[in-house]
Amino acid sequence: MLELLATVSLLAAQPACAPPEGFAALLEMPKSYIAIGKAHGTTEAPAAFAQMVCAASEQGPVTVALELPVVMQPQLDAFLAAPDEASALAALEGTHFLNPRMNDGRSSVAMLAMLNTVRELRIAGRDVAFHAFQPTRSRPQGFSQAWYELDMGHALASAIHERPDAKVLAIVGNLHARKTAFARWPEVGVPAAGHLPSADVLTLRVSQQGGEEWNCQSECGVNVSRGVEDQGRFGVILEPDGDGAYDGRLALGPSTASPPIRPAP
Repeated sequence: MLELLATVSLLAAQPACAPPEGFAALLEMPKSYIAIGKAHGTTEAPAAFAQMVCAASEQGPVTVALELPVVMQPQLDAFLAAPDEASALAALEGTHFLNPRMNDGRSSVAMLAMLNTVRELRIAGRDVAFHAFQPTRSRPQGFSQAWYELDMGHALASAIHERPDAKVLAIVGNLHARKTAFARWPEVGVPAAGHLPSADVLTLRVSQQGGEEWNCQSECGVNVSRGVEDQGRFGVILEPDGDGAYDGRLALGPSTASPPIRPAP
């Protein structure tokens, strides 16, 4: 009887997941990686991604791959193991994530909320882990961005080597999530996701459906979204791009800007 009550209590404590429409079908596909390419500095993309992690963790181990410096891995591990939000935030002190100068949208309030959601999943007993994959070594002088993308792809690939039984969900800038080179910027070469075996990776680009973002365009701050597409659509749209860059899009509606945790003066 006690064992039954404990089981019921555990089930009752499990978080309810609300992933975007159509995401469940992606989990049925034999893909090791699901990469979400987003514009930095929005509220909606990290929030939706957190719910994707929640849904995926119901089925098995999940590695959450983050566009954060690889040297932050010990601090991210400490964040994940922290018992409460205050001690979790304290674990990130002195890192890139809390540096007011790094205010391009990757260290936003929404991203911190997403990290905390993953931490709460771990507290609830889910098998989740963080994996930082932003390269920190400088590429040789005179070498193009393509070398950075190669390093990023290698760091992203290491996630599956470290936890081969886990599904890897990555959230990253939309350029790095491309599987193919971008003709507009030839110096980028093959983006990070393109260095992974294509058959094992599913990439979605977050649709730009209007609204605002916190990023560094002409200046760092709240900027209008740079395009409008997929109006009236919502959820996972499995319609591959003509150039093979993405396997589909993720429509979340108009975006709202999410500022840095510690904005620069």
